[in-house]
Amino acid sequence: MSSRTSPICQPITIRRAVARDAKRLTRLVRGSGAYEGKYASAVAGYRVGPDYIEAHRVFVAVDADEHGGRVLGFYSLVLAPPELDLLFVADEAQGRGIGRLLVAHMQSEARAAGLDRLKVVSHLPAEDFYHRVGAVRIGTALANPPAVPWDRPEFEFRIPSE
Repeated sequence: MSSRTSPICQPITIRRAVARDAKRLTRLVRGSGAYEGKYASAVAGYRVGPDYIEAHRVFVAVDADEHGGRVLGFYSLVLAPPELDLLFVADEAQGRGIGRLLVAHMQSEARAAGLDRLKVVSHLPAEDFYHRVGAVRIGTALANPPAVPWDRPEFEFRIPSE
């Protein structure tokens, strides 16, 4: 069974990101296979810095290996206006349910913060993922050249109260 489709075998922990995670998160964004080819310009100079981590609710999914945990993915929740700003899963960890775990965690954090909905502007290759995890398409974010020269689907997560 390939690692792309294998279930989660090791325990996964989701924890708050700290400043020392910044370089690993930046590498994850810039190295994402979803941003190859025509999409590469969108992340070429992208940086997830310690200042970003401090200003937003950034959480990382790590496996519990002997080296203190490998970053498998992360997300960033912005409270005002309510938005899922970033969500990435390492290429080698995709297909193992980590994205779903991150979305469930994000919804829990949003609920705890008193949010009843939040939006996400999706990268085109991630559109099906957002449909599968319950986001509802609400529109289109128009291109913003030169950084993002294509239109992107805009979704909303509705956060039910418990």
